[in-house]
Amino acid sequence: MNKNLSKEILNTVKKKTGKVISENAVKKLASGVTSETMKDEAELRKLIKQVSAMANVPVSENTVKEIIKAVKASGMNMNNIESLMKTMLSK
Repeated sequence: MNKNLSKEILNTVKKKTGKVISENAVKKLASGVTSETMKDEAELRKLIKQVSAMANVPVSENTVKEIIKAVKASGMNMNNIESLMKTMLSK
């Protein structure tokens, strides 16, 4: 995980939600993500919900669908969970 990008994500979460998320919490979540997670819609939905809960950012069903569509279209891989978080935070 790129340290500067990690700090950028954590700072963005703090600005948007007022909630501080530790880098270790993000790493712990990321460690459970496999390549299958990014391909399986049910697993991807579960991951989106986990990130949403961790960041305390509610995600509507429409946004979940948009994120899933974007992940599938981009071929986002498991090493790029930060991109998923950035996508969610931009909604």
